[in-house]
Amino acid sequence: MIYGNKVGVRDSLLAQMETLYDLDLTVDVFAPAELLDVLAAFTCAINREISVYISRSGAILDITIGNMGSVELRDMHLRRNTRRLSMIRCIHTHPGGNPQLSDVDISSLRSMRFDAMAAVGALEGRATGIQAAFLGEYAGGVNQVHVTPVTPVKKIPQRAWMEAIERADMDVLRGVPDGLQEEEAERAYLVGLDSEQSLDELERLAQTAGAVVVGRMLQRKGRPDTATYIGSGKAEELSLCCQARDADLVILDDELTGVQARNLEEILRGVKVIDRTALILDIFAQRAQSREGRLQVELAQMAYQLPRLLGHGVAMSRLGGGIGTRGPGETRLEMDRRRIRRRMADLRREIEALGEQRSLRRSRREKNKVPVVALVGYTNAGKSTLLNALSGAQVLAEDKLFATLDPVVRTVRLPGGGEFLLVDTVGFISKLPHALVDAFRSTLEEALLADLLVIVSDGASGEMLHQHDVVLDVLKDLGAGDRERIDVINKADLLETLPDLPGALAISAQTGVGLEALLEKIRLKLRGAACPMRVLIPYTQGGLLAELHSDARVIREEYTDTGIAVEAVADEPLFRRFLLRLGEKAVSRIG
Repeated sequence: MIYGNKVGVRDSLLAQMETLYDLDLTVDVFAPAELLDVLAAFTCAINREISVYISRSGAILDITIGNMGSVELRDMHLRRNTRRLSMIRCIHTHPGGNPQLSDVDISSLRSMRFDAMAAVGALEGRATGIQAAFLGEYAGGVNQVHVTPVTPVKKIPQRAWMEAIERADMDVLRGVPDGLQEEEAERAYLVGLDSEQSLDELERLAQTAGAVVVGRMLQRKGRPDTATYIGSGKAEELSLCCQARDADLVILDDELTGVQARNLEEILRGVKVIDRTALILDIFAQRAQSREGRLQVELAQMAYQLPRLLGHGVAMSRLGGGIGTRGPGETRLEMDRRRIRRRMADLRREIEALGEQRSLRRSRREKNKVPVVALVGYTNAGKSTLLNALSGAQVLAEDKLFATLDPVVRTVRLPGGGEFLLVDTVGFISKLPHALVDAFRSTLEEALLADLLVIVSDGASGEMLHQHDVVLDVLKDLGAGDRERIDVINKADLLETLPDLPGALAISAQTGVGLEALLEKIRLKLRGAACPMRVLIPYTQGGLLAELHSDARVIREEYTDTGIAVEAVADEPLFRRFLLRLGEKAVSRIG
């Protein structure tokens, strides 16, 4: 759909402009020259500015007619903190041919926190040039702005400008006083039907997203109200609470329908309403670092948005039937839905291609007979800290929910010899959105296909046993409920008495307590997955050497007077097979 000032613009021209939504930019392209030439031609045809809003992953999110002062950008993402970048770049045209950014453009860059602001001159149906600006460090009460020279559209340094966005991501908070960041954070009011413990977790999620929680409401109801989630009377009370606390955001502890969200926004008179799923998606969008992670987040966002297009205001609600519901509105809504479905299909193809690359890497690991151990557990249980402690890696480990999204693989050596690959996976959480599970299924395959799972539980949490049950439920949904596993209770140094989790090993990833016992337990569990062995192969049975090279990982081989002495890592069935053929004198375990 085309937004903004469409008065007087032919429907055929609007239809042509809508085809731009089908473009899919690669992540290393700032703006293709072909797109800029088309925008310039449209601009000259209607003699108005045209703005295009592009996501980090290269999807065109919005096309708007009108200048910055007269058109408000639709809220694509939860504005977590006004000092962070929006993850959207704005490219707009200037009728008359001047591509230089105006003071209004620079002001919009600062106020909307765009990844970048770019202006394209449009004259006589073509683009005359482009100029871009990026936010920088905070100084003198504002973020500095770095402006490029005017550049011909065919000579845009595409990769360099995308790298400038990455630098802006790091620079934009540099120099900002802590107090100022907190003052400008959104003021959130939390609402739930479940329990105070569930609201406590929602508060941590809101804080992770950058909001300041100013109040909370627990409405005891057996099931959500179909119209407003909490009931109309409670919604009116919530409106007064938001006014009293100066809240500008309400976060619901469960997933809302489009109708519930729209009704609540009308009752709350302009206060933004989101649900737990949108909040988690926002955190994921902030923290995804890899190409695959960003694609998975965008896929999950679109899967979440698709059934909620009805909830985006009265003008979009055209599918109910009856007077006032027929006409072009239904067509526009269906066009939006088709566009989202096409984009979702493209994202799935890209994710599948990246998944195939991971499968190749996994098959190489399997051929080398290196066992895989996956760390799984509730979010913020200490998995990344444990990975660092066992492997000596320097993976980001923060006291925040969902600090790790992309799987991290490191090699760990066992004290008695041998090694394994340790995988850090995304944390689980109560009410984990189905869209996220589906989108991240390929990443979670690392846990599904591991030889051994280490379930890390946060011993310092009063909800540890409930969280452990949530992890088991998610693993069961993924088809990994029957995998071999070790339970560990982390943060044992903070506990006087351990929670009752039968068979669990108490450790502290921070201090190192219990890590030697954990490695020994992993070694014993992996003996069936990877078996270091010594073999003396007689020269008369030289074909067994080829079998070892094919089915095991040969570490060393030496030709002696009595035969070929080989050290290899095999699986347990192969070890037993060689033991039967050659006997105990020729075949033995290492370690």
